[in-house]
Amino acid sequence: MAKVVVVGGGAAGMMAAISAAKCGHKVSLFERNEKLGKKIYITGKGRCNVTNACEVEDIFANIVTNRKFMYSAIYSFDNSMVQMFFEENNCRLKVERGNRVFPCSDKSYDIINALDRAMQKEGVDVHLNSRVQNIIVDDGIVKGIEVNGKKIYFDVVIVATGGYSYPSTGSDGDGHSFARENGINVTKCSPALVPFIAKEEWVKELQGLSLRNCKVSLMDGECCIYSDFGELLFTHFGVSGPTVLSASSYVVELIKKKELKLIIDLKPALNEQQLDERILRDFKENINRNFANSLDKLLPKSMIGVVVARSGISPDAKVNEITKEQRKKLVRLIKEFDITLTGLRGFNEAIITHGGIDVKEINPQTMESKKIKKLYFAGEILDVDALTGGFNLQIAWSTGYLAGLSIEA
Repeated sequence: MAKVVVVGGGAAGMMAAISAAKCGHKVSLFERNEKLGKKIYITGKGRCNVTNACEVEDIFANIVTNRKFMYSAIYSFDNSMVQMFFEENNCRLKVERGNRVFPCSDKSYDIINALDRAMQKEGVDVHLNSRVQNIIVDDGIVKGIEVNGKKIYFDVVIVATGGYSYPSTGSDGDGHSFARENGINVTKCSPALVPFIAKEEWVKELQGLSLRNCKVSLMDGECCIYSDFGELLFTHFGVSGPTVLSASSYVVELIKKKELKLIIDLKPALNEQQLDERILRDFKENINRNFANSLDKLLPKSMIGVVVARSGISPDAKVNEITKEQRKKLVRLIKEFDITLTGLRGFNEAIITHGGIDVKEINPQTMESKKIKKLYFAGEILDVDALTGGFNLQIAWSTGYLAGLSIEA
């Protein structure tokens, strides 16, 4: 039996503690905050998208960075096992659109309570308001931690302190500092799954508008980097929403160097000819009205002014005066509504961190450091990230579980 300490009481840390304790080890968990799972509490708008109920192969397809590194972890504790774990710990789950899995209660604290119950059942010793200042290493072997100015010795240390996203929850890169101080490489960190900043001033006019069924394409010149179908949200600074957040993960470094284009198909269910016919029908119904007053059935009210201004058609023009060429331009605008993207928002709005502990220095079959024996890493602290839909929490559950499972007596 090993004496194990887990640093961090988030998703990966709690799962690592449970896994290690199930294997018969004596486990202590140290959390800097006054309660466990502060980031879990706010995920999924407070509902907590626990995992995704897709096929296991689709989990890998949704991992953007270092998916091969995740093979052993995912197969050791896959999405079905995650769901079974929570059901067994009295947290009923449900599957929603896109195979997203949530607690039936729609309350993220039920996920936290299930983890807490499991830790209590396995005898994990939890210490709150306990910030770890340092990892004690001697001759390439971890020996323990320094917490609140006191050195405490352990056989094994699992670091699961998260990245930099949502710093209000306590994620400020402590774990990366521990790694660097002990010669472990940390790749460059940037916000990921984060809203875009737009160049155009008119986006402010659309603030709060949510488009539920649109197609988005992220373009670098003529090259399509990413495309998706679903929900998009306009903000005072640019665009957000599930489709846009996922797109951001593919351009974390690229958008620092150049502007990109977001092309929104506002009517993806219609081709250009069908859309033209639809507009013609609307025009016939509003034959004596001004152009600006003829789009009520076609577009959201808050979007009409922007579309009219960008169409080049006078808002006061009678619809029966609009030419075929002008109508075609309107069709293209609706099918290819473009926005110039100039950057990403910061860590305060990022769901996850891109970058982290270099996975080349971690054994993917155990989560143990290749440089320092008995030192393990799990969760967002690693340089692994995925798209929205429960995949990042799956990474946390899987890496935490594997780290705890891999500890030798």
